[in-house]
Amino acid sequence: MKLRRIVFWMHLTAGLVVGSVVLVMSVTGVLLAFERQLTELAERDLRVVPPEPGMPRLSIDGLISSVRAAEPEAMPSGLTRRSDPAAPVAISLGRERTVFLNPYTGVILGEGSKEVRGFFQSVENVHRWLGAPEQSRALGRGVTGACNLAFLFLVMSGFFLWWPRQGTKNGGRAILFPRTKLRGKARYFRWHNAIGFWCAPVLFFIVLSGILMSYPWATNLLYRVTGSELPPPRTAPAQRPATPQESRVVPADIDRLWNTAEQRVPGWKAISVRFETSDSAPLTFSIEQGQRGRPDLRSQLTLDSGTGEVVRWEKFSSFSLGRQLRSWGRFVHTGEAGGVLGQLIAAVAASGATVLVCTGFTLAWRRFRERKGRSETMRASETVELSS
Repeated sequence: MKLRRIVFWMHLTAGLVVGSVVLVMSVTGVLLAFERQLTELAERDLRVVPPEPGMPRLSIDGLISSVRAAEPEAMPSGLTRRSDPAAPVAISLGRERTVFLNPYTGVILGEGSKEVRGFFQSVENVHRWLGAPEQSRALGRGVTGACNLAFLFLVMSGFFLWWPRQGTKNGGRAILFPRTKLRGKARYFRWHNAIGFWCAPVLFFIVLSGILMSYPWATNLLYRVTGSELPPPRTAPAQRPATPQESRVVPADIDRLWNTAEQRVPGWKAISVRFETSDSAPLTFSIEQGQRGRPDLRSQLTLDSGTGEVVRWEKFSSFSLGRQLRSWGRFVHTGEAGGVLGQLIAAVAASGATVLVCTGFTLAWRRFRERKGRSETMRASETVELSS
């Protein structure tokens, strides 16, 4: 059996086995492509205007006091402030709630668009673990991870199969351009080839980055290939009984700590911090210097919550090559690494993947139906010969 035929049947079998899950991940990937922009659009009413030109913003302690005054039982677990003077301050209350405040007055503006955020959270849950409940997410993540591996094989083997056997002009045209005037099997075959050819390079990186996020061994392989020191092994979180909110401690000297983070990166665009459960635990500030989707413009500053001394300062440039590449993984997967254009390209590629699955299923069904028809015709012919 020739190599191309072997690869074809492996491609067909893998597609039939994982096609349904790939279709789900592709559709949800399209829906998630512009999550950030659509959420910001839905919450545009939260943007504020300074009461007076040059009016200073409230301190971090003042913002937290405003939340506690409005909700005495509230337990702030994190805070994000942006340099944009019109951007509200986001304060997390536990794991489920986020309230937005006017940075100048401390007035609570609301919780944003819960419907939009809830929708995207549901879509992401389906994308990552097929919507499995929390106790079954490990299984769902295992299924999507395995299907990602199979999808990578489909992309690579498909490119091999799509390439014309002879580099003629007509052969290249058959790959590059679909034809709408064709009918039947030829139409689906032409669309499957053309869309696969154009989308394969983008899908390769999307799926590869998904595998890096799914499997520690894939990350370790990346570190080894780049000659980087392996990251510490992941530890499964301990099972704890669910609680409405975890008690978080806001350091008494939070303003001094925040100012230290601001002064560390003068051109910061956004700073986030997550409060710890102990007042002696160090605080880690995530500092962004550019647009979201650029890990090379992110850094982390960890401070002693008591003394304010620097415990750790991590810049992208200080990472090993393996860690740098791994840091890009999530943003390559979503297309955000290339900005809005990158997101658009990723969305188009994911849309192409849905067409590949549908045309692939159709071609497989037609192939098996034709084989069944030929078998029935041969059996009928043999019956006629025997009876004559």
